[in-house]
Amino acid sequence: MGFQSLFKKETFFNSSSVASSFSDEKESQEGAFGLGTMDPSASSSELGEPLKKDIGVFSAIFLIFNRMVGTGIFATPATIYVLCGSSVGLSLFIWVIGAIIAAAGMTVYLEWGTFLPKNGGEKNYLEYVYKKPAFLITSMFASYVFFLGWAAPNSIVFGQYILAAAGVETTRWNQRGLGIACVTFSFLVHSINVKWGVRLQNLLGFFKLVVMVVIVVTGFVGLGGGLKHNNYTKTDNFTDAFSSVNTVSAYGIVMALYNVIWSFIGYSNANYALSEAKDPMRVLKISAPFALGLVSLLYILVIIGYYAVVPGEIMKNSGTILASNFFLIAFGETGKKALNAFVALSALGNVLSVIFSQGRIIQSLAHEDVLPASKIWASSKPFKTPFAGLFQHWVVCVITIIAPPPGDAYNFISNLITYPLSIVNVFVSVGLIYVHFTKDKYYPDFSPKIKSPLIVTAFFALSSIYLVVAPYVPPSDGQSVYKSIPYYLHCVVGIAMFAVGGMYWFIWRIVWPKVGNFEWERVTIKKEGWDYAEFKRVKKNI
Repeated sequence: MGFQSLFKKETFFNSSSVASSFSDEKESQEGAFGLGTMDPSASSSELGEPLKKDIGVFSAIFLIFNRMVGTGIFATPATIYVLCGSSVGLSLFIWVIGAIIAAAGMTVYLEWGTFLPKNGGEKNYLEYVYKKPAFLITSMFASYVFFLGWAAPNSIVFGQYILAAAGVETTRWNQRGLGIACVTFSFLVHSINVKWGVRLQNLLGFFKLVVMVVIVVTGFVGLGGGLKHNNYTKTDNFTDAFSSVNTVSAYGIVMALYNVIWSFIGYSNANYALSEAKDPMRVLKISAPFALGLVSLLYILVIIGYYAVVPGEIMKNSGTILASNFFLIAFGETGKKALNAFVALSALGNVLSVIFSQGRIIQSLAHEDVLPASKIWASSKPFKTPFAGLFQHWVVCVITIIAPPPGDAYNFISNLITYPLSIVNVFVSVGLIYVHFTKDKYYPDFSPKIKSPLIVTAFFALSSIYLVVAPYVPPSDGQSVYKSIPYYLHCVVGIAMFAVGGMYWFIWRIVWPKVGNFEWERVTIKKEGWDYAEFKRVKKNI
């Protein structure tokens, strides 16, 4: 049996992915990327115990809102202001562009989500288009998920704002120590008691909304001359708002967009849990646009609030504690400490939300036996939670929090997450365009309930390509977002993560079977209430 025939009649499935199959049909029936058709209506309940349909529109809105609003809106606006040459007008325009890109991305994910309404998100969409070589795209995506510490940036900001609330000077190790404590607490809560972990993160989501509303109202009071605190003097930030635009570089624009997009990550969060939605099409159609619209409006109003209260010179030197300086100017030391604590709680809520999702993605990939030691990561022992997957993400986050040099940790980690995501978005959007143009010939089963206009999908693809290519343009003097590491480091590390997945695939699927004189046979086993895929080695006949 040859390498190609290895995948004949082999089923690709999981309780959190879409049932599909590999075959050796002719190229004309598979498409240019080697895709065999799949049944988009296949349910995880057909493969094992049915998932509870608990997610309605309100829950999905809250799921997206909690994921989008972490610490980005509190930690990145000052950096964006500096990258835009201290131009208030340009920085506001960049936030609007970021919202438009996020809206375009949302429509792309709406189309994919209503066609493949299953848990798993991008993994399902990439597998639908890029099916050969078999498991290559899955292995590369798995590497990206496995090695990124998604919860690390907000853990770092949690430490910074706790210290600010306590009036303690921030150092490299007390900030990072509190960040590690934050991610450790989140890991333990979700590992031991899922119900209380979800309740806690939903409660903390309320604090995010409260803090944002306070900033918006305070900003407009400041614009109207109503702030009377001794620290406050009316700013002139809105005078000649575009005066310093000529000092901005291409590098500054792209890095500003990166920071904005980091703040919008999460608009597709409901796509990861569609197997548990009561009515996936209705849930996506209402929740995603509503949540993104609400967050976009609040973000713009919060940015205006910052500019209304914080003078430009203080803004330049605020780094990731702009919100802290805002509270100090508007309310004094007492108000600063109280509201800094609220921002820290907002960061904790986001870390809880992120680690909750990432642990389940690791478990989902392990159920398909595409990770090393998949049995370990797939297990739900000892607390009937994805303990091993949560632990893996905790380890990566701790390393990510400790490793970067002082001053560069938050920016490096957030850019390291955004850059590979831009690469994934290129393949997701370009794949959708390819499906549109070849539907009749290669994808007759493609029938999403919501369709993204081709021009919108193309805009999202081009925006993502720009975000992949532009960071390699050298920054002008003083424009680098980093103090002590190369400006392109996050790009190189991001690509290396995908390359590691590709090398792993080559060894796993090509080298090992050839050296060992065997072929992989995929079988299904049932354990702990889940359906697992398992690869077994079958000796070749000599």
